[in-house]
Amino acid sequence: MKPHSTLTDTICALATPPGTSAIAIIRISGPETFTICDSIFKSQKTDFSCKNESSHTLHFGEIKDHENTIDEVLISIFKNPKSYTGEDAVEISCHGSPYIQQQIIELLIRKGIRIADPGEFTLRAFMNGKFDLSQAEAVADLIVSHSKASHDLALNQMRGTFSNHIKDLRNKLVNFASLIELELDFSEEDVEFADRTALNKLLASLKSELKKLIDSFSYGQVIKKGIPVAIVGKPNVGKSTLLNAILNEDRAIVSEIPGTTRDTIEDVISLKGVTFRFIDTAGLRISEDKIESIGIERTYEKIDQAKIILYVFDVNEMKCSEVEETLGEFKEHIESLPNGITQDKKFILVANKTDELVESPHDFKHLVEMDCIFISAKRKENINLILDELSRYIESESVSDHTIISNVRHYEALSKSLEAIYNIEKGLLENIPSDLVAIDIRQALHHLGEITGEITNDEILGTIFSKFCIGK
Repeated sequence: MKPHSTLTDTICALATPPGTSAIAIIRISGPETFTICDSIFKSQKTDFSCKNESSHTLHFGEIKDHENTIDEVLISIFKNPKSYTGEDAVEISCHGSPYIQQQIIELLIRKGIRIADPGEFTLRAFMNGKFDLSQAEAVADLIVSHSKASHDLALNQMRGTFSNHIKDLRNKLVNFASLIELELDFSEEDVEFADRTALNKLLASLKSELKKLIDSFSYGQVIKKGIPVAIVGKPNVGKSTLLNAILNEDRAIVSEIPGTTRDTIEDVISLKGVTFRFIDTAGLRISEDKIESIGIERTYEKIDQAKIILYVFDVNEMKCSEVEETLGEFKEHIESLPNGITQDKKFILVANKTDELVESPHDFKHLVEMDCIFISAKRKENINLILDELSRYIESESVSDHTIISNVRHYEALSKSLEAIYNIEKGLLENIPSDLVAIDIRQALHHLGEITGEITNDEILGTIFSKFCIGK
């Protein structure tokens, strides 16, 4: 990321994906935008000048390099501060030939414009007060949203729902911080300006709000990244057939030969606006085949990563006691995982191959009591029951608070703010001096301010905006 001093440069970048397309858009922003565009854009309008035209207007003409016409284009004019960046800006809509795109960009560079850094347009919008840091991050999330839920989450954050919540919490604490700081000026008189009882009530309220936001992070990650679902079981129980039935396409190879699936196969579906990532895994058994053994190892890796495990078994062969024993082994494996790997997994038991039943299955009553779902993956029977169970999981995971966080940086800042709040409470309980209480209050304010960008530095900005695409 360039230092702030170079944010006065005029920059350009391709704002549409590279490659051949019907049209392409080249974005320009900065103080020399209109002057340079006037030197290369020839309108059919007499005495045309970008500076003299109204903001948010379209104009037809040609991009010319001296007497050479590069393309017929439309340009969109945006005058500061009514532009995305808050600066004078122009967007050139040209034909989508890679050659044309390159020729226009090279011409702009020769005129003194430089290529924008990743995320620099959005960085300038942040620096010019168009929106705060968390809203800027939401722009990146909105671009990569892959479901209705992730789109809605990013859109709400970009509109300032989360920012306003954080600013409200911070403002409440700022009022008391000013009173505590005032006490420090009169420390020799031993005067208390801040009502300790009222401060404790405020801290209790802040703790509650911060906990709700922190607790929402798990669900926010689910919305943002999708829910990983591992389909596991012994070889030849119909795992791949089940995956194909859920996806309604022949995604995985199906064979009666045990051990056909030797690696994990992944694909996604969307339920109620949330993405589920299904993972078909190699059958669990002892194998001397090196390749199959590697596949089985990867199965356990996917079990570790999954939030939901569909355990599939052949209802004609496997007894209830075997199912319980296998579940016990899975749970024992999960509980022995190192710190940092989530253990709150949901198991869904799937009794497959009901189409082959000639009599009631073994331990039918016990399997029903274990909430088994009886299906025929081959005939696609009762697959909807599995999807219904997944939908119920979404509802159980959702949080009642409308503000949901999905950003790791926000989660860490909120956690540090909550820790500082606990320290303030502890200090008040122990009746520590006001200057020490003030330190913890400043820490809480600092971490809340980091979220919206009221407190920031070049390193944080560089890390955030470097993840954006060049033209955003």
